[in-house]
Amino acid sequence: MGAGKQRRSRGPGPSVRAEVDSGAVELVPDPDRPRGWTLFLDAAPQSHVDLDDPMWLEFEYVRRIGHVADLCAPAGRPLPALHLGGGALTLPRYIAATRPRSPQQAVETDAGLTAFVRGHLPLDKSARVKVRHGDARAMTAKARDAAFGLVVVDAYGGSRVPAHLTTVEFVREVARTLDPAGVYTANLADGGRLDFVRGQIATIAAVFPHVAMIGDPAVLRGRRFGNVVVAASRRELPVADLSRRTAADPFPGRVRSGRDLDDFTGGAAVVRDATATRSPLPPEKVFSRR
Repeated sequence: MGAGKQRRSRGPGPSVRAEVDSGAVELVPDPDRPRGWTLFLDAAPQSHVDLDDPMWLEFEYVRRIGHVADLCAPAGRPLPALHLGGGALTLPRYIAATRPRSPQQAVETDAGLTAFVRGHLPLDKSARVKVRHGDARAMTAKARDAAFGLVVVDAYGGSRVPAHLTTVEFVREVARTLDPAGVYTANLADGGRLDFVRGQIATIAAVFPHVAMIGDPAVLRGRRFGNVVVAASRRELPVADLSRRTAADPFPGRVRSGRDLDDFTGGAAVVRDATATRSPLPPEKVFSRR
């Protein structure tokens, strides 16, 4: 789910609408890219795909996760990846293009949404992407140990992260599926004091010794609601390279790690199954469409 900066205007040509289990879904043409489409779910921007250029990442938070995917293994090397949250399969398409022959799995709760996306935004035939339907945590529990080099957690119920995907028990389950050098990355959304993000970082840091956070400076200062990307691993993260790439983005972001991130977290409590709650509800104006 994207709460950050992206174009929201309608392009030429007809949009495509349907009803799926998750709600009202709509594909809106991109005015600047001939085969680009933005997927909306209940009026919230969910994904963007350019069928001519799967390496184009429109949403700022997706671009930042793309940087993590680029840096977590040598360039071009196939990367086994698990995507918890399918949507329009933007990141699986990106990894298939940048790392050919990468075996990937995507987990999506809504089979109707997947059918809609595949019908209108077909995957390249060379992409080795399997989409499985079910709950993200339940499907993770079925995955093999050390099966993946990257796990992307971008699963939302409506516009909020479900409570059972915010806990240390869940993060431990994901960590089990990562190889020793694997990277966990999550898309979070928060605003104001960022209490939800602080708790998530404390929770992820209870499992992984190396953690970094990427966000728009205005979001990190509490000036607006938006996306924050967290990356974590058992090995040291490429923070310097990640900082350089993020700073060069169209909407530059800031990377925080180490003592700086510890100071940001400020002693937040680890989230556990018994006490977990969903991520905060975004303000209505975040998803306004002009």
